[in-house]
Amino acid sequence: MNRFCKTLVFSCALTAVGIVSGFGADSAQAASSEVKVQVNDSLVSFPDAQPFIDTANTLQIPMRLLVENLGYKLDWSKDADVIKVTLTSDQQSIKLQTGSKQAVVNGKTVDMDAPPQFSEGRVYLPLRFVSETFGYRVQWDPSNRIAIINQDGQYHAPAWYKPKPVPSVVQTAYQYLGTPYMYGGESTNGFDCSGFVNYVFEKQGVSLPRTSVDMYDNLGQSVTNLQEGDLVFFAEKNKTSHVGIYLGNGQFISSASSVGVSVASLTSGYWGKRYVGAKRVSTVS
Repeated sequence: MNRFCKTLVFSCALTAVGIVSGFGADSAQAASSEVKVQVNDSLVSFPDAQPFIDTANTLQIPMRLLVENLGYKLDWSKDADVIKVTLTSDQQSIKLQTGSKQAVVNGKTVDMDAPPQFSEGRVYLPLRFVSETFGYRVQWDPSNRIAIINQDGQYHAPAWYKPKPVPSVVQTAYQYLGTPYMYGGESTNGFDCSGFVNYVFEKQGVSLPRTSVDMYDNLGQSVTNLQEGDLVFFAEKNKTSHVGIYLGNGQFISSASSVGVSVASLTSGYWGKRYVGAKRVSTVS
C-alpha cells in the first residue's frame, strides 16, 4: 500500500463510522463538535472545519485537511452547483465531484456510499469506501462518540472520555444523607449547617460565605417562588441560625444538630415556625 492511500485512510476514515452500528436516526442531527476521530491512540485535530454527519447518516470530513496534512495539490473547478476536485502527487491522482458517488483513483472508478458535499466554502469527503477498500478496522465508541481507526490492526481504548455531567446541587446534597452533625464541621466526617451547604456548593464550583448569617445578609437574591437548589434560612430570636437547601415539594435538606444531614419539612413543625426566607445563587443552574 502506498503512502498516500494509507494516510488518506487513517486521516479521513472517520467517515467509516457509518459501517459501525451505533448511529441512530437522532444521531444524524447531532452537532459535529460531538464527533471525534482517533487513529490508534491519538485524536485527530480538525482546526479550521469540523466533520459532520449528513442526512444519509454518513460522517463527512473537510477535504482541505488532506492537502494541509499530506502536502498534496488540490485543483478544483465549479460547474453550476457541482464542485470537481482533483488531488495529485507525484504518484497519485484522485478525482471526485460533489453529488457523485463515484471517485476515480489512479484511473480506476471506485464507488462511494455517499457523495462528497460542498458546504460553507469547503468540500467535505465521505471516506467509508477508503476504509473498506484498504481494510482498516474502525471502532465506534457510542458513549464518547469517537470513531477509532485501528491503523495498526489492534483495538484501542478511547483517547478522550466525555466528561460526566456535574450533579445538580440537590443530587449532590442527597449523597451526604446521614452524615453526622459536627459543630464547625466542613467535611464528610461531620458538618454543621453552613459547612454542609458550603461543601455541596463547592462541588458546583461556587464559593459561599462561611456562616448562615453572612449567607442570608450578603448572598444572592431573595425569592418567594422557591426552586430546587435555593438556600432556605431559619432564625432564632430574630437572628439567622440555620441554613439548608430546598429540595422541592416543601422539603429541604440540611445538617441539623440532632440528626445530622437529613430532610425536613419547610413549612411545618419545628422548622416551619422558624423559616424566614430564601436566597437564590444565580450562578447555579
